[in-house]
Amino acid sequence: MKIGCYLSKKCGAEKPLRTNIEKALSLEGVEAEVNFQRLSDLEANLKGLKGSPAIFINGREVQPEELTGFA
Repeated sequence: MKIGCYLSKKCGAEKPLRTNIEKALSLEGVEAEVNFQRLSDLEANLKGLKGSPAIFINGREVQPEELTGFA
């Protein structure tokens, strides 16, 4: 499994997100390659991201509905 996490440069969710992902993987007994990437607003827009954090599992966004913006 591959998990990609994209965060804006000012997003404060990285630490709790890392903790939650590690806990969920441990509880489920699942191994995954987890990557975190900080993006500028321009980079996020070019990737079509709608919010921060944006989380993808095996290339599919976990919460793809419209959000207020990448911030």
